[in-house]
Formats: sequence, C-alpha cells, structure tokens
Amino acid sequence: MSEAQLSVNEGPFRTAREAIDWVVRFIPLAGIKPGLERMERLMELLDHPHRRLKFIHVAGTNGKGSVCAYLTEVIRTCGYDVGTFTSPYIESYNERIRLNGVNIPDEDLLKVTNKIKPIVDQVAEEFGQPSMFEISTVIAIEYFARTAYPDFVVWETGLGGRLDSTNIVTPLVSVITNIGHDHMEFLGDTLEKIAAEKAAIIKAGVPVVSAVEQPEVVRVVEEAAKSKNSTLYLLGREFRYETISTRENEQTFRFTGTFRDIPDVAISMNGPHQLKNAAVALMTLEVLRQYYALIVEDEDLLRAMKSAQWPGRLEMVSQEPRILIDGAHNPEGAESLAAALKGTYSYNRLHFMMGMLTNKNHTGYLRHILPIVDTLILTEPNWLKKAAAEDLAGLAKSLLAECGRHDVEVIVEPDWKTGLERLKHMTAQDDLAVVSGTLYLIGDVRSWIKHQSDSEKGW
Repeated sequence: MSEAQLSVNEGPFRTAREAIDWVVRFIPLAGIKPGLERMERLMELLDHPHRRLKFIHVAGTNGKGSVCAYLTEVIRTCGYDVGTFTSPYIESYNERIRLNGVNIPDEDLLKVTNKIKPIVDQVAEEFGQPSMFEISTVIAIEYFARTAYPDFVVWETGLGGRLDSTNIVTPLVSVITNIGHDHMEFLGDTLEKIAAEKAAIIKAGVPVVSAVEQPEVVRVVEEAAKSKNSTLYLLGREFRYETISTRENEQTFRFTGTFRDIPDVAISMNGPHQLKNAAVALMTLEVLRQYYALIVEDEDLLRAMKSAQWPGRLEMVSQEPRILIDGAHNPEGAESLAAALKGTYSYNRLHFMMGMLTNKNHTGYLRHILPIVDTLILTEPNWLKKAAAEDLAGLAKSLLAECGRHDVEVIVEPDWKTGLERLKHMTAQDDLAVVSGTLYLIGDVRSWIKHQSDSEKGW
C-alpha cells in the first residue's frame, strides 16, 4: 500500500465529510483566535511547506474575492497553474481551496487532513486549540505545497492581516483593496487602526498594490510600505482607470499604469466598484510581469478579465422573476450595492430581502439601502449570532421615519425560505428582487435557487 493510500485509508478520518466535520467543529469551540504562534509551530512541524510556494497576498475590507477572481482567471488563462484560497465559501467547504478554479477533490482533502490532524492535536496541547480558519489555512498550504504544486497561489486574508493566519507567508506582492468599517471588534474602532492591521501584510521589500482612498488610511499604508522598504502602487497615483461604458453584464475601461497602458478592458462583473477591483488586479499583474517575468499575452489577459466571475456578488440567480444576490454586509458594501442598483440595473419596483449577523453596522448599511427600496423583507440566516429580524425591522422603520419615507412596506419573516417565497411572489416582470447581507444567507439562497439544497456552513 502506498503512503498516499495509507494516509487516506488508515488515518483518523475515513471520508472527506468526516474530515470537514472535524475542521468546522472548531468554529464555535475555538472561535476566532488572532495570533501567529500556532501557525508558526504548525509550519515548523510540517517542515515549512509555505516556503515552497509563490503567494499573492490579498487583504482589504471589500473586494478581496473579486480581485482574487480576476487574478486567478488571468494567471490560469495565461497557462500557469494557480491555487486560490478564499473565504468564506458560498456553498461547500471545498470551494475555499481551489486549483485552476476547481475545488480541492475530496480524496486530496481527506489525505491532507489525515496528515495534519495529529500535528494540530500536538499544537493544541502546546498553544491551545487552533481555530477552524487556522486549520483550513494549514490544509491549503499543505495541499498546494505537496499535492497540487501550483506556479502561483492567490491568497486571501481571513480577518484583518497582522494576526491573520494567512500572514505566515512572504508573498511576491501584497494587495490591499480598500479599508472600511468591518470587524471593528477585532481590528479597532477607527479606520487608522483597521488600516494598520491590514497593512501589516506588507513584508520587507515586497511591492504593494492598493486602492485605499481616505487620506488617513493612505498615510497608514504609505508609512507601513516605507518602513518595510516596499514600493507602493496606489490607485489614483501610480495607476488609474477611466470608465468608457457601462451596461448590465459588461463594463469597459481604460487602464493607465506605471509600466504601460491598456486602452480597452472589458469585464462582466457588475457595479462601478468592480472597475476599481479590476484595475487593482491589472496593476498586480503588471507588477508580476515587471518583477517576476510573468508571461501575459494581451489576448489572454483581455479574454480572462471579461470571463472572470465571483459567485454571490451582484449575481443574477433567477430570471423569472429576476433575483439578484449580493454579499454586501457592511456600510461600504451597501454603498457599492446601492450605486450598482441605481446605475446598472433597470426596474419598476425594487424588493429587497436582507439578513445579518449581530456584529455588523446595520444602521450604516441601511442608510444606503433604504432610500432606493420599495419593499423590505427582514429575515434571519441559519447561523450563529444572527441578528433578529424583528430588531432589524425596528431599526429600519426608525430610519425610514427619519427620512420621511412612509411608502416602504417592511415585512418581518424570520424563516428565510418563507421570506424568499414572498419575495418571488411580489416581484413582477418589470421589478427586481435583491437578497443581500451576510454571506451565510447568500450561500443558502444561492444553493436553494440553483440546486434546491441547503449550503454547507463555515467561515
């Protein structure tokens, strides 16, 4: 029997489902545990597999997943093997670890998890139980380093940056998409504090690409880059984009960068914020071309940028009636969503269903959404720390009264499946239905509409 067969058949887990159940059980048990000492010890015991890989490390409040999608699609289309690690997943755990856009196979997931289980147990005795996200990060590194062997790994942070388990790596390039008000209970109560946490992914001498905008945030990122002797490529300074045209499912723009211009780039992802995300991805690719000899033919680049997609972000999952899902769950995300709904989509009436977790800025979110909706359904995700639909409705009614809008129908329906049926029935042919909020709700709704099944759960 080979070593691979031995690890699969005689390890602690017999199936991939057993392995996944073990990993995700540490969501409520270990929670979120910032810090790198457990990751450092895990890497040491595995003989530092992360040192075998070439990472593109992506942090930020919003837009990380979309930037990762653009980067993955372009690098893959240009003939390289590319691994991608993202979170949270939409429908199944395997989504978070992919090779060339394909989820990690159950067989490989089982093999890797069986290998790392005793090592995780050892570290748990020494430093306390690693979290679900730490274990997932280790699985990804071990899979990429010793099974998949990608040329590049697109590597998304989980929470923040400085103490995030993904920060164990030294990448080829660091990316900070933007900074907004999210995870403030962990990252700090000001934009400067949040920026400092995310800017800590910057490593000595490693170039940085960023789209941060607020002056106080720009200063933090500039200082972090300077302290690490890292070259900073900032949107609006070293690179920029100019919108050429916008319509549903197709936007075109001109990219102007430090090394060259790309005059006519088309993307299929919707919303003005996606132009910014695409420009960040292009600048990152340009840095890889310039410093690391990444071979990118323009024909491949343009084809890949247009075909790149990211599930759960302004995704039309039904045409009759039209149902759009979007994982906006913080004020900045809601602002981008509202801009897209006003500028990209046409409709008579807008019916909106949302569900949230308790630790989000619901007031800031609703201030962007309420002015444009005709109907608001408040529901609840099937997840820990869900915000009560009744509480969200009370807040929404108060904010509607403040702005003098008495024409919006507010519906409380804690069961999201019942809420979704009500949303469908009230959406006429010329209307648009939107489901937004926590990705736990988005994943369930997407899976239910597309497959008539519930999604898996895990952050």
